[in-house]
Amino acid sequence: MTAVLDTRVAAGPRTEPGGSRAAVWALALFESRRLLTRVPVLVAFAVYVGWTVWRGGRAWGEFPALQDADRATQGAPMLVGLAVLLCVNHAALRSHRHHTEAHLAVLVLPPWRRTAAHALSVLAAALVTAVCVAAQFGREALRPGAIGHGSVAELLVGPLTVLLFGLLGLLAATLVRSALVAPLVIVFCLFVFLLGTGAGDGGSRWLMPVVGEASSNTLPTDLIGRPAAWHALYLAGLGLTLGLLAVLVAGGRRPAVLAALAGALALTAVGGTGQSQGLSPAVAKARERASAHPEQVQTCVRRDGSTYCAFPEWGPRVTEWARVVDRVRSLAGGAAHERDVVVRQRIEARYGLDGDAALPSLTRPYEVTVGTQWGGNRVPEFSAAVAAVLVAGDEEAATSICDGRIVPVMWLAVGWESEPLDALRRVRLNDTITGSDSVLQPTNGLYMTEAQTQVLRALLDLPREEATARVKEHWSGLTKPKVTAAGAARLLGLPAPDGEDKCL
Repeated sequence: MTAVLDTRVAAGPRTEPGGSRAAVWALALFESRRLLTRVPVLVAFAVYVGWTVWRGGRAWGEFPALQDADRATQGAPMLVGLAVLLCVNHAALRSHRHHTEAHLAVLVLPPWRRTAAHALSVLAAALVTAVCVAAQFGREALRPGAIGHGSVAELLVGPLTVLLFGLLGLLAATLVRSALVAPLVIVFCLFVFLLGTGAGDGGSRWLMPVVGEASSNTLPTDLIGRPAAWHALYLAGLGLTLGLLAVLVAGGRRPAVLAALAGALALTAVGGTGQSQGLSPAVAKARERASAHPEQVQTCVRRDGSTYCAFPEWGPRVTEWARVVDRVRSLAGGAAHERDVVVRQRIEARYGLDGDAALPSLTRPYEVTVGTQWGGNRVPEFSAAVAAVLVAGDEEAATSICDGRIVPVMWLAVGWESEPLDALRRVRLNDTITGSDSVLQPTNGLYMTEAQTQVLRALLDLPREEATARVKEHWSGLTKPKVTAAGAARLLGLPAPDGEDKCL
């Protein structure tokens, strides 16, 4: 007996429940693996991680401000984003390059669902970037000297930039079926970014993915005034819009796609409107108050007789300031050895993060300015300010010192350092330890003549105990107005300088 089985295969895609959705996720997983293992993406991540590790600790040393560290995570992911743009565009054009569109047409996934799978694969690169951003910021946040608070919205900019660029490459592939489009888009993006439009003035700069600042000014968290949350919403909406437009162009006309596109456009509009509103009156008022009347918003503590006044986030820094003040006073003679000072933290916040205005010198007796940054060159600069006030009496009088008193001032400033010549180099404008040069301070600087530099170098060549004893023994003569560099050398028992001893 022979049985004949008549089987007929229905034309068209399979329609089992969930089949297309499961296939989309399977393809997205496959494309994610391919994307993350592409050479340009691997190189971009390697450069990103290598640069982050190499640069770690160089910007803030052991004393980072987290409200600056969060923005520092935004630039490097742009390189990853450009690599993802290129590779996603290349992957989306794979069937076009290999002439396999006819073969793919018989599968469960129509073109728009394949495009959706490519869009989902970009999420993998964005998530890996998010991990890198979290590690970079976490490294700074875990440093013992870290202060301030980071912004989640600022930290989202890096991953959202990668997402935005990847979906831009996907949209370009659906609009123009050519592999030349992605490199052209990358060149255009680089051209726009190199013009510096992300750091310009006005609300239009927030249309860029990354918005930089013109200076390295550090402000309290509540005075920053950046519309970070609105900007993150704008980037998320814009990225979703590009991805959904790519799905729409590929043939996705379903109501859900159209509704999602409308929602993404709404998010982009809301975020773009919110980020362009400018500085709020409350923040502007707070900036004015912190700049003109910092004592109204600061907390003061006393350490060993001296007073230290700081903005709330900088409370942990008082210990470091007090350590420098104590070491400077330990080298001084006369009444300066026990002189109590008032250390006042000051900022110029009225111009925001882009402002770089100099702080005027204080006229109140024995009051010293300290800034919001610490570590590196900021330490000898503050030390020089303390020393100048101990000798001259106030900051305004210290800036007019134009005689041999600079020798004891700079001895107090750098003599306590383990490497005093290195500290001297870092505190001078031109990084020199010979000749004449300006000395940097949190406010107006000082000036050292060539002869004064020679006397100081000779003093630093002595054993520290011997040099300290000589300075203390002749303190009144060394700090007498109009003493010359030669006179200071004679008092200290050092060779007479032969350099120029005239101030500018």
